[in-house]
Amino acid sequence: MKTRILGRTGATISEIGFGAWQIGGSWGDVSEEDGKRALNAALDSGITFIDTADVYGDGRSEKIIAAVLQERGGEKPFVATKAGRRLNPHLAESYTGANIEAFIDRSLANLGVETLDLVQLHCPPTEVYYRPEVFGALDRLVTMGKIRHYGVSVEKVEEALKAIEYPGVATVQIIYNIFRQRPQDLFFAEAKKKDVGVIVRVPLASGLLSGKIGKDTAFAADDHRNFNRHGEAFDVGETFAGVPFDVALQAVDELRTLAPANVPMAQFALRWILAQDAVSVVIPGARNAAQAQSNAAASALAPIDGATLAAIAALYERLIKVHVHQRW
Repeated sequence: MKTRILGRTGATISEIGFGAWQIGGSWGDVSEEDGKRALNAALDSGITFIDTADVYGDGRSEKIIAAVLQERGGEKPFVATKAGRRLNPHLAESYTGANIEAFIDRSLANLGVETLDLVQLHCPPTEVYYRPEVFGALDRLVTMGKIRHYGVSVEKVEEALKAIEYPGVATVQIIYNIFRQRPQDLFFAEAKKKDVGVIVRVPLASGLLSGKIGKDTAFAADDHRNFNRHGEAFDVGETFAGVPFDVALQAVDELRTLAPANVPMAQFALRWILAQDAVSVVIPGARNAAQAQSNAAASALAPIDGATLAAIAALYERLIKVHVHQRW
């Protein structure tokens, strides 16, 4: 497992991380035991970065992580969580210092720690990025010792660019994958200039880029790939990266011809992301141990050759760009 530096946090972390949404909820039935096995497999594979959120299973994900780390003992991985989506209604004016501190106190208890490694505002309304007092509240929580670092998880590139104007923002979590290429146009260069860590989420477009989903694939009622196809519950860009399902399946069929025969398509998609040196860590999720191990193995792949990268870029321009590029 290769490592990278997480921006100005200075933390050395695995370039493949563990996204813990699946072990919390909204991905169909994933038992607590399967969640624990997946996380243990990731850690056994050299992964040292875990990303979770207080709303994943209403704290279930954080609690599973705490239980696994307590059972394992030894040196702890870097654990990032997120806060803000517990607000109901989810409004910019509700991002007050008191509310944020209450969320952080709950995550401290769920994770069983005295200080959180990293707290990210969890895709807040765009207006929040124009409220300096919100980031001032996070600065105070750093001073209090409740959090070591803070960052943001964003929906849009414009939000990412605005967020890194605040000197305390150490990381940005953003969607970037073969179907969502806009961050490489400007944001990555700006993040590098400011030594901001970049955490890449939704790297497999909700499983589409694993190549294992077809037009007849059925999803459970409580799987967001069923109930959020058109953004009914949260931003549609979080589900299948916002690409129309039939278009995405056509693109996946073409991508299969570009991936080496002996490389699982999910690993190929992860390796494509790692070609960007601005990326600190990519955080695919896993529902079981086998998926976690396969994700981790992407770090050992050879770089994708220039001709293949060009073919992927051409496919994006031809099929995908019109649907997503200017939306996020």
